[in-house]
Amino acid sequence: MPGPWVWAVQLTVGAVVALLVGRALVRNWSAFRSLHVAIAFQPGWLALSVLAVFATYAIQVESWRRVLAGWAQRLPYARALRIWMLVNLGRYVPGKIWSVAGLMVLAQRAGVDAWAAAASAVVIQALGIGTAVVVVAAATPSAEPPWRLAAAAAAAAGTIGLLAWNRPAQALARLLGSAAQFRALPLAAAVRGGGLTLLSWVTYGIAFWLLARGLGLPPTLPLATATGVFALGYILGLLALFAPGGVGVRELVFIGLLTPALGSGGAVALSVGSRVLLTLTEAAGPLGMLLFTGRHKENAGERPPP
Repeated sequence: MPGPWVWAVQLTVGAVVALLVGRALVRNWSAFRSLHVAIAFQPGWLALSVLAVFATYAIQVESWRRVLAGWAQRLPYARALRIWMLVNLGRYVPGKIWSVAGLMVLAQRAGVDAWAAAASAVVIQALGIGTAVVVVAAATPSAEPPWRLAAAAAAAAGTIGLLAWNRPAQALARLLGSAAQFRALPLAAAVRGGGLTLLSWVTYGIAFWLLARGLGLPPTLPLATATGVFALGYILGLLALFAPGGVGVRELVFIGLLTPALGSGGAVALSVGSRVLLTLTEAAGPLGMLLFTGRHKENAGERPPP
């Protein structure tokens, strides 16, 4: 059983994250209420948007599990979902390293080998960037210069290649002192994980499009445009190391690219509304997991000690 100091640290970290999420909610909601644009809430469309966001989380979790399975690491879905939702809160802590570090630590506690936990955290980020580039290039090719998209795709592919091809993977493992355990990621696992990650961008785009309808904005935003703009804004916000949760960066991208379809007021409303929606779902997900799953369920997913 963890000692009292462990529980104290967990409670402190939880309180800090809750404070950061709460501040984000208050700030975003205040910005939303101050908008000088006609908003007519449509509860049905809003509910569908929320469901699409949670479906996206479910797909992302399975993508991560498929990557882990490529290294023969078995993680029960319920435990993986719990980890994923908790790690999402790390987006609101300054410094992008917290989400990656949290995924590594919690996966190890769930019984995943340390090297596989670390490698999977890197692969899942690379898959996210690489598939987002595909979505942006297909749905909104004029949103970014082609050379930038090509550079991002090359970086993502190179990262995955380092772990999927045996020779560079072993060289990297020797550099990190894990050569005896490390194995190259099977290409099939990378393809399965990438396919699911690509699908998650589509469901994110659907949620974004549904949100526009839920806010009562004019139905002038094509679904393809919504998907491409969301993927670009999300990834640029993720890559902005100075912005917790991509705050500010994502909104600037949304407003700039959505104004032709929705007007400046509608673009601002949708960008701020998206921030509020995602903050709520990212906070509600871990809370729901904590309320409806007990400590015994968490332990059930752990491997027995050797």
